[in-house]
Amino acid sequence: MKIESVNVTVFQYPTRRVADSAGHSHPGAESLAKMAMLSITADDGTKGYAFAPPEVVRPFVVNTFFRKVLVGQDPFNRERIWQDLAHWQRGSAHQLTERALSFVEQALWDLIGRKLNMPVYKLLGGFRDKVPAYGSTMCGDDLEGGLSTPEEYAAFAQTLVARGYKAIKLHTWMPPVSFAPNPKMDIKACAAVREAVGPDIDLMIDGYHWYSRTEALWIGKELEKLNFAWFEEPMEEDSMSSYAWLAENLSIPVIGPESFGGKHHSRADWVKAGACDILRAGANGVGGITPTMKVAALAESFGMDCEVHGNGAASLAVVGAIRNCRWYERGLLHPFLNYDEPAAYLNTLVDPMDEEGFVHLPQGPGLGEDINFAYIEANTVSHD
Repeated sequence: MKIESVNVTVFQYPTRRVADSAGHSHPGAESLAKMAMLSITADDGTKGYAFAPPEVVRPFVVNTFFRKVLVGQDPFNRERIWQDLAHWQRGSAHQLTERALSFVEQALWDLIGRKLNMPVYKLLGGFRDKVPAYGSTMCGDDLEGGLSTPEEYAAFAQTLVARGYKAIKLHTWMPPVSFAPNPKMDIKACAAVREAVGPDIDLMIDGYHWYSRTEALWIGKELEKLNFAWFEEPMEEDSMSSYAWLAENLSIPVIGPESFGGKHHSRADWVKAGACDILRAGANGVGGITPTMKVAALAESFGMDCEVHGNGAASLAVVGAIRNCRWYERGLLHPFLNYDEPAAYLNTLVDPMDEEGFVHLPQGPGLGEDINFAYIEANTVSHD
């Protein structure tokens, strides 16, 4: 069995998610967005798929790296293929990004799972068939009735608990909101949510990542009083020493790094430095499923949890395969949006949640995405 081709199809789909000037998602009027479907085809006709923003899997990246490394290879030599791709990042990381590497690697796993007619999470180890989800909110905004005040955060938290969530993570206000960043407003929102949901719901916060040490310390001390479960990304992650200092001075668990590059290598340094209490990695941003599994194994070796960042089929597969992860991140959520409605290019959600707050691992082959190929074909704008 050999890989025969790597292709990208770009298509349009309707969405009500819009990005502000800093790149944060918020609700907005319905518009057309673009998505890329990356497909890997083997010589027996088996295909694997992954979805990515078109700018991540540009034609230059596909031609220069993906096709050069993958075509002609046995897809079951997955580790060797991933290592070869990772090697190409030397001197080319601004082109072959961690995100680009993540999505081609996901498509490779999907192909293998479809060939064997098995879900990827079972190929990875298969630890569990369902996992509790936490509701991960969008960033704060200035939309009346949305997430513009602490009281609106509290009301939305009650809605999420009624839906079945046993844990909630807040993303608070960030620029370009006029008053952000603001530690006192962050804590007001956290306090309002804690009062609204009571003591038995686990709460977390993903803070604005350019707070100073003193601001992060103050926020952390206030979160301790509110019995929050973890404190995420309050400072620039390039400064590992700042996180080591923060973790040393707080009793609330510090989690990280989220967006920092370096795959499992850099996260080993964070463990050694005592810069976090819980490790963080996501299959969409750290180079794929393979390095996320390596991070999880690293964390387990030190008796640490590894909370997987982000939603979606690939991250869910990792969560289903490992023991040392408490939650699946479901979101981003907002009062004006219905997360339970699948995107037009999918027939069903990959992560439906039951009334008790559990997401059940998809049992279909590969990553388990139920793709609406007819919709994609009808709405294609370019095909490589």
